[in-house]
Amino acid sequence: MDADLKVLEEKLNQLVTLCRALGAENTSLKQELAQARDDAKQLKAQIAQASTRLEALIGQLPQDLAG
Repeated sequence: MDADLKVLEEKLNQLVTLCRALGAENTSLKQELAQARDDAKQLKAQIAQASTRLEALIGQLPQDLAG
């Protein structure tokens, strides 16, 4: 009986350790996801700005070159 309890205790300790590790990993992944979303938002804004600049430059081309 004591041996069974000892095995159960060890398994519970392993489970607690695993849960803590997964919780820490989850927190880290949430932070990475937030950063990736922020980066994507900034890149979209930069693309929109570049597109606007290109359209303005194309508008300055002579008609026969603009197509």
